[in-house]
Amino acid sequence: MEKLSDFLNYEIIKIGDSGHLTVKMVLVVIAVFILTAIILRGIKKLLTRKLPEEDKLKFTSVFSFARYFIYLVVVFITMQNMGVQMSAILAASAALLVGIGLALQTFFQDIISGIFILLDQSVHVGDIIEIDGKVGRVVEIKLRTTRAVTIDNKVLVIPNHKYLTSILYNWTENGTKTRESVSVGVAYGSDVDLVKELLLQAAKTHPKVMKHPPPLVLFMNFGDSSLNFKLIFTLNNSFEAVLPQSDIRFEINRLFKENNITIPFPQRDVHLYNN
Repeated sequence: MEKLSDFLNYEIIKIGDSGHLTVKMVLVVIAVFILTAIILRGIKKLLTRKLPEEDKLKFTSVFSFARYFIYLVVVFITMQNMGVQMSAILAASAALLVGIGLALQTFFQDIISGIFILLDQSVHVGDIIEIDGKVGRVVEIKLRTTRAVTIDNKVLVIPNHKYLTSILYNWTENGTKTRESVSVGVAYGSDVDLVKELLLQAAKTHPKVMKHPPPLVLFMNFGDSSLNFKLIFTLNNSFEAVLPQSDIRFEINRLFKENNITIPFPQRDVHLYNN
C-alpha cells in the first residue's frame, strides 16, 4: 500500500516554486477526460435522436468543435482544483501560445466559416458550386474544409474561409435546372432565319435538352467579321453541361455545312500607301 502511495505521489515535473505534477494528478485528469467524453456522447445522442439526418450531420460538425473546447476547460479546471498553478504554466508559455495563435489563425478562420456555412445553409451536399474558377459537386462539408468532385473526378479540397473571401456561385441554389448556351458566328450575307432554324434544330434534337422551357436563339450583335448568335437551352444536370454543349456544336457544324452556312474566321483589310 505504501508503494502504491509513493507511486501516486511521484513527482513527474515541478511547476513554478511550489507546484508540481504527480502521477495521481495525471490519472485524475485522464479519468475526468474519459468521464467528460462519456457525458458528451450521451448528450449528443439525446439531442440528435429526433433530428432529420441532414440536420444531424450539421449538429455533429458544430458539436465536434464545441467538444474540444469543453475538454480544454474541464482539464484546466481539474488541474487548478488539484493545486496546479495554471497561471504559472500560461505565463511561462505565453510566447509559445502567441506563436501557436498566429499559426492557427487561418485554421480557426476556416472553422468559424464552416459553422456559418452549416448554420445559414448557403451550401448543401450535392450542390454544384463554382469558386475561383473551379467547378465541382459538393460531396462533404466538414468543419474546416469542403470537398467537391469535378467533372473529371478530381477532388477539390476547399478551405471554408474561401466562402468569406471569394465570390461563390451556387449553380443549383434554385434547383437542378440551369440555362446553358452555345455561341456561334456566321458570315455576313447568311440567311439569318435559316440560321435560327438550324440552331433550334440542333438543340431540340439533343436528348438531354429539356423541352420546357423551349430553346431560343438570340441575335447578339453585328461583329467585326460575323453575325453573332447565341443558342440558349435548359439542362437538368448542369454539372455535365460541357458534354451536351460539345454535342450541340458538332451538330451545328454539320447542319451549317449541309445548308451552306459559313462560319467565318477574323479578317482584316490592310491598306498600303506609296509615298
